[in-house]
Amino acid sequence: MTRTRLIPVLFTALLLAGCGAATDSDTGTAANSAGVSAPASSPSAAAESSTPAGAYLTLAAYEKDPQARAGTEVVLFFHAPWCPDCRATEASLKADGVPDGLTVVKVDYDNRLDLRRKYGITQQHSFVTVDERGAKQKLWTGSRTGAEIAQAA
Repeated sequence: MTRTRLIPVLFTALLLAGCGAATDSDTGTAANSAGVSAPASSPSAAAESSTPAGAYLTLAAYEKDPQARAGTEVVLFFHAPWCPDCRATEASLKADGVPDGLTVVKVDYDNRLDLRRKYGITQQHSFVTVDERGAKQKLWTGSRTGAEIAQAA
């Protein structure tokens, strides 16, 4: 193929390759209609699994429709932006994702004193597993990754 014919073919191939799912350029994750980032996954993998996909949500996104995460283990993550451990955990959740069957809900440690009192939270970087009614099941600190959170939950 001559060089003049090859350029349009390469341009078309590059253009078509860029027509995939929209991703968040900072995290490499796909954004859903609620604006919550989750790791990009193949549609066939989701169709094959009966376990709901894992998710990392803000408290506001979770509170809009908590039933949307029915069938998953819900863990509240008490996060403070000034906390290096919290930032490291959040970076891991965004980069590596959350295991299927787990929903991690980011709660602002500094501003949600009501939830800190309700669940007995005394330090940031704490995690609370809650049931479908929001009752505390388990409280712990120290997890750094989605896999560690799932194991501790």
